[in-house]
Amino acid sequence: MSRKKPRMAICYDFDGTLAPGNMQEYDYIPRLKITSQEFWDQVKQRAIEQQADEILSYMCLMLEKANADKSKGIQITKKAFADYAKKVTLYPGVEEWFSRINEYGDQKGLKVEHYLISSGIREMITGTSIAKEFTKIYASSFMYDQNGVAYWPALAVNYTTKTQFLFRINKGYLDEWDNTGINKYLEKSQRPIPFERMVYIGDGYSDVPCMRLVKDQGGTSIAVYKPRTPGKREIAMQLMAEGRVNMIAPADYRAGKKLDVIMKGLIDKIAAEYRVLELEQVSNC
Repeated sequence: MSRKKPRMAICYDFDGTLAPGNMQEYDYIPRLKITSQEFWDQVKQRAIEQQADEILSYMCLMLEKANADKSKGIQITKKAFADYAKKVTLYPGVEEWFSRINEYGDQKGLKVEHYLISSGIREMITGTSIAKEFTKIYASSFMYDQNGVAYWPALAVNYTTKTQFLFRINKGYLDEWDNTGINKYLEKSQRPIPFERMVYIGDGYSDVPCMRLVKDQGGTSIAVYKPRTPGKREIAMQLMAEGRVNMIAPADYRAGKKLDVIMKGLIDKIAAEYRVLELEQVSNC
């Protein structure tokens, strides 16, 4: 009988991490006939005026803009979100990354699982070509009526609420609605994916709580940045200087690139540490 492989988790942000820019900027905002800057300025102003969360502010604005001018043909439905996602472009190598990393982990005796934790729209993410690669997608989402039309936020994922999903992954209580299981006491040794076997990949300050949590709990946090883009590498370097992340790398997911080398090295490390732990448990019997 084959031995059950230990699990490790790679957790990702989406906007700026797996894809350049924000997902709303590829198709939805252009349909409004305004610039991305104008849209996000309105979101910020709304949040300030209403003392509101910025994620709820942008979700509310998306609904209002779609309903305000039907002549523009802007729809806020599950199907429309999936259609908007077709224009989202990914960083180099993202589509091939998952199978390659899974295979490498398998060779080292690990079961690699991928999780997405994003403030973007879940229904857009599920419309991308990589949605099938994730064990679970945590992202902001809407409630829908019987016709599939969005009418109210169901879940708003901001920079601090992101951290709860790391604990869900850590403890194995993955359902967003499960507030009982996630708060139950569970010995660290009983948790299906210890933080030590967790990697978080993000791109900026909205990822800081997750980055710091994973790093402080013994896992690894990586800040990625868009190559050849003014200021992006400097943000990643600042995050490392502040002790928020362990490493930085360009957002290039192709084989042989820095991020690929880092991840394979981390898989080697996690696999070796697990073998040492097994040896310690055997010797103490």
